[in-house]
Amino acid sequence: MEIDRYDRQILQLLQEDGRISNQDLADRIGLSPSPCLRRVRALEEAGLITGYRAQLDAKKLGLSLMALIGISMDQHTPERFTNFEAAIAQVPEVLECLLITGQQSDYQLKVAVQDMDAYQELLLNRINRIAGVTGVHTSFVLRRVIDRNTLAVAP
Repeated sequence: MEIDRYDRQILQLLQEDGRISNQDLADRIGLSPSPCLRRVRALEEAGLITGYRAQLDAKKLGLSLMALIGISMDQHTPERFTNFEAAIAQVPEVLECLLITGQQSDYQLKVAVQDMDAYQELLLNRINRIAGVTGVHTSFVLRRVIDRNTLAVAP
């Protein structure tokens, strides 16, 4: 799908406020509501917009400890990676799982837990028990400097 300036504006504004009304969105980009809604639906159908969600405050939910965990695997086979990815997808504390290169780790996880005891339980009783996990290196987040969930929509 080829996108124009209106589509880019729609994508940017919806990333900033997924609850914006179609009327407000149309007003902000300079279109009437009907063509604006058609464009939003076309962007959804093309897969550029994959969903809408609420952002929650982790600390207010009691999840005050965030960690980045590097995971090393014993074998670099598709079966081993598939097994790990299926197992880690079942762990709700994992916010993000990335298969990476250029490090000693094969995966990087971003997790949010209540405290150090909860982290220890997560690591020892769940992550380390996944078949193939041979190494774990953890860094704890002291402060979020940039916490952005929006993509730059290039002109």
